[in-house]
Amino acid sequence: MLQSVRYSCSQGNLITNPIKRLFAMKRASKSKETSESSKKSKNDSQEVSSDPASASSFSKTTSTTSNSLYSTFQENRISCALDISQFQFKKKRVRILSNVKEVDDCRGPIVYWMSRDMRVQDNWAFLYAQLLALKLELPLVVVFCLVPKFLNATIRHYKFLLGGLEEVAAECENLKIPFQLLMGPAKDRVPQFVEKNGVAAVVCDFAPLRVPMQWVEDVKNNLADTVPLIQVDAHNVVPVWVASDKQEYGARTIRNKINTKLGEFLTEFPPVVEHKYKLKKNLDSVDWKKAYNSLECDMSVDAVPGVNPGYKAACAQLENFCRRIRLFGEKRNDPTVNALSGLSPWFHFGQISVQRCVLAVREYKGKHKESVEAFCEEAIVRRELADNFCYFNKNYDNLKGLHEWAAKTLNDHRKDKRTPCYSLEEFETCHTHDDLWNSAQIQLAKEGKMHGFLRMYWAKKILEWSESPEKALEIAILLNDKYSLDGRDPNGYVGCMWSIGGIHDQGWAERPIFGKIRYMNYQGCKRKFDVKAFVARYGGKVYNKK
Repeated sequence: MLQSVRYSCSQGNLITNPIKRLFAMKRASKSKETSESSKKSKNDSQEVSSDPASASSFSKTTSTTSNSLYSTFQENRISCALDISQFQFKKKRVRILSNVKEVDDCRGPIVYWMSRDMRVQDNWAFLYAQLLALKLELPLVVVFCLVPKFLNATIRHYKFLLGGLEEVAAECENLKIPFQLLMGPAKDRVPQFVEKNGVAAVVCDFAPLRVPMQWVEDVKNNLADTVPLIQVDAHNVVPVWVASDKQEYGARTIRNKINTKLGEFLTEFPPVVEHKYKLKKNLDSVDWKKAYNSLECDMSVDAVPGVNPGYKAACAQLENFCRRIRLFGEKRNDPTVNALSGLSPWFHFGQISVQRCVLAVREYKGKHKESVEAFCEEAIVRRELADNFCYFNKNYDNLKGLHEWAAKTLNDHRKDKRTPCYSLEEFETCHTHDDLWNSAQIQLAKEGKMHGFLRMYWAKKILEWSESPEKALEIAILLNDKYSLDGRDPNGYVGCMWSIGGIHDQGWAERPIFGKIRYMNYQGCKRKFDVKAFVARYGGKVYNKK
């Protein structure tokens, strides 16, 4: 009987021929969905004092350290629903990319092709894949495609990525869900895996950047006509295609569009659970040593000591932030104070859900309203604005993507004298005349991060001291992507485009080199925070160009 049953990906119900309709009704009654949200267990972790003098926002807690949030989150999921089949899944999170819209369960397993969101729990794409598999009584398999090099990624990034994936693989094993690390480009490896294993459907992540979007397009074109390719935005709280249908001008134009939808999308998650439908064949175990040996990336930029990858480490970092959340509202723009969450590396690699972190932080709104609201603005509105820009503007990393006024003003000042004018090598080795800029670059190279306020100053000075706006943007993106753990991210591209090209900003008083692009200077930083203390911490020196 199962061979006659199809699952409609778009409508969420079983499609049968008239003879099998009774069978379908019985199955549908078993999977009756309940309310999507329930009262969450309140996190009673008590605030402790933090050291404002420390600017290191990365927790040194290892992934094996016990932390209460990890357990609390699991309890919250179970109280929400026993599994995804008992949860009212938001179909707006899903879009079907292939021409075929139905899953035929006469085939083999459902495959979740993991890429941007490298976690098991609190992952809408993983949950949707399990929902399909449970409703059709099919096995579930997770695959990840590892390419030997990717843009400017270094061994620092690959170690963080692979370390997180090892944790994913272990959790999948505990849940009786096979995990496969496919070596090579997705356009070849995913269709090959689908054909070899008779896969019924492929569920994939959403990413707005050029290369991963091309991966998805290539896989779609190379899949058999009978295999649906279904995409789920598991990275944003409000799916990018729901938040807006156009490139937004700035935070003020997208904020209300997102905030009015949070009641619908900012919900608790059900758990990914042990999968009861087992794959009949054994798949190859992952050879992690072979994976590392396959890499062809830059090996000169190594991992950041004490910053551990994976979901457990991310939970520890979140718990660390919650203890000092009172500082965020007032001190988040001070690079000498440990006020930021430090979660961006785990957000970038999808090792923890932004939505999960927002739910946790909102528990403190009664005591620290300003801090919580500021965090939600940055974690939701600003991050989703960055995805919006990269999704709707294919020139998100070059000056063709600028607004007309910004492109014109930079061009009008193209021939302005630039003194000094530095090369990429001088920037990268921290050999400028500005000890604050050099200290910020040292922090980036050493710690794999740069304080958010200093990222703006850092990029704007690259514009001021480079031979052209094009060269400035190229250098800023290269250095950010090479050293920052959250490099090659929509937020990084938008940050550089904001600083150098005025994206999501307005015109300001005209001045040399910058034109009407917002200006920042050393004296302004001195008014904001203790520049001497920051420079003393990182040791940036003054180098006078000969």
